[in-house]
Amino acid sequence: MAKTSMSLWIGGAAGDGNAFAGRAFIKACSRSGLHGFAYNSYQSLIRGGHVLLQTAVGPEKVYTQADDCDILIALNQDTIEREAADAALGVLYNGDRLKLDAAKLRPGAKTLALPCMKLTSNPLLQNTVALGALFQLTGLDFALFETFLKENFDKKGDAVVSGNLAAAKAGFEYSQKNFPDLGIRLPKREGRHMVMTGNQAIALGAVAGGCKFFSGYPMTPASSIMHWLSPRAAKFGLVFKQAEDELAAMNMAVGAGIAGVRPMTATSGGGFALMTEAISLAGMVEAPVVVVEVQRGGPSTGLPTKTEQGDLFQVLGAGQGDFPKAILAPIDLEDAFHSTVEAFNLAEKYQMPVMLMSDLLLSEHEGTVVDLDMDVKLERGTWAVPGQAPEDGGFFPRYADSETGVSPRAVPGQEGLMHVASSDEHDERGNLISDVHTDPAKRVLIMNKRMRKLEGVLRDFKPTRLEGPEDAELTIVGWGSTTGMMRHVMRHFNQNGAKRVNILPIRYIHPFPADDVLSILKRAKKVMAMECNYTAQLCRLIRMETGFHIQTRWLKYDGEPFYPGSTIAKVSEVLRG
Repeated sequence: MAKTSMSLWIGGAAGDGNAFAGRAFIKACSRSGLHGFAYNSYQSLIRGGHVLLQTAVGPEKVYTQADDCDILIALNQDTIEREAADAALGVLYNGDRLKLDAAKLRPGAKTLALPCMKLTSNPLLQNTVALGALFQLTGLDFALFETFLKENFDKKGDAVVSGNLAAAKAGFEYSQKNFPDLGIRLPKREGRHMVMTGNQAIALGAVAGGCKFFSGYPMTPASSIMHWLSPRAAKFGLVFKQAEDELAAMNMAVGAGIAGVRPMTATSGGGFALMTEAISLAGMVEAPVVVVEVQRGGPSTGLPTKTEQGDLFQVLGAGQGDFPKAILAPIDLEDAFHSTVEAFNLAEKYQMPVMLMSDLLLSEHEGTVVDLDMDVKLERGTWAVPGQAPEDGGFFPRYADSETGVSPRAVPGQEGLMHVASSDEHDERGNLISDVHTDPAKRVLIMNKRMRKLEGVLRDFKPTRLEGPEDAELTIVGWGSTTGMMRHVMRHFNQNGAKRVNILPIRYIHPFPADDVLSILKRAKKVMAMECNYTAQLCRLIRMETGFHIQTRWLKYDGEPFYPGSTIAKVSEVLRG
């Protein structure tokens, strides 16, 4: 029986067209009603270095990349040397430029050499030729590839479109005449799915969530949020500003929040370090702002193009002093969209900074999304009524004490609502209380008012729940992108009605849902944590907040994500006790 799911790897150097080829493949699969997952392992170089795009597709939801591939497309000799032995069925390559010793392949794997110089006059189109052959080998509808090429190159003119179409067709026909059947037939199913990255989901969530101001400074792996928003800003009525650095970007965003619009900025750990004083400023002046922090390998410049989850305590402790803030950690593409909307609602409702923590794998991998409900609810919070001046004719009590900690909000220029947004501690009207003589009682009053907001935030959080069977033998705990591997593992161990594994994805970091988490962990038979960092930061946070110590841990910090084989082996070991 032919395989209806498969893993494709595309290897080469930066600039060889790996990403283009992978995008064409996964989009064709999504338009055939299939699911897909693509992860690009690349280096911190503009050109050169080894790049390996790893895709997996099939009729069922795909949560992660595979340990090896069915077919490898090698765009340079280095890829053949590094990756050819991991191809189960065959290696597609430019036989006019590259050499492959069949003796180094797995038993049964085929050498699929393409005479690219004969099939196209443009040597840059070897990836298009290889994709044409791939469509024939996998049974994908070639018309989908033709549509993708027309969409992708339409703005570059007819000559570019026709050149790519000819190269693709030549690869398809050569494969049809010369290559054996590899036993793969990707089916066509009803419907079609969207394909997006985590950063695109965050950017789309910002637009749906009413974001009207974005300021940022490029830093991998957060930059693609800027890349998505910038050309669309005018269409969505959003002011886009690339600042001179992260300090300016954060201060601009805080100013926009004070001015009454929904602002956002995005960065990675190094840039976030520069933003933290202004985040504390937002806490003091009670300005709503959303900050996206996409983690990569650290410390310092670290691993700029590799994934990690090492910034939890950096974000948790961002800013001097105690002030209310919320930290959300989305767990998949759909959640990245909805968590962004939730972050904006929380920021405005409670007039405070809200951090959205992602990581390179979640933000940069491409995946299929079946449906995304764009009909979201926007909560603007409590606003003062313009024109109603205070009875004594003085300043408006912008920071008036309240049961919830939330004061009626006003923006500059509103009649009768004049106030000071001071970075020093202040009274209800924004007047400083520590210039000549500090007022301890007022300090306590205002501090208590601000911090009471966290009680409401915690109530607004959705319940933290298990996924999978309640009475499983093992509960796996994780956050962010590790949720995909956790779901993959759970499906693996729970086949045929087994109840071996359930998972607990944590999507709220602060304020921490301690009661929900502790209740679940106390009922668990065995508990294991999965994190991409050295110090098990989520485990430390759980112990701080609940007293529950997770002793069994599966940690990874080499820059690459978890892979199925080693993770399943670890879980098997834990299940055996």
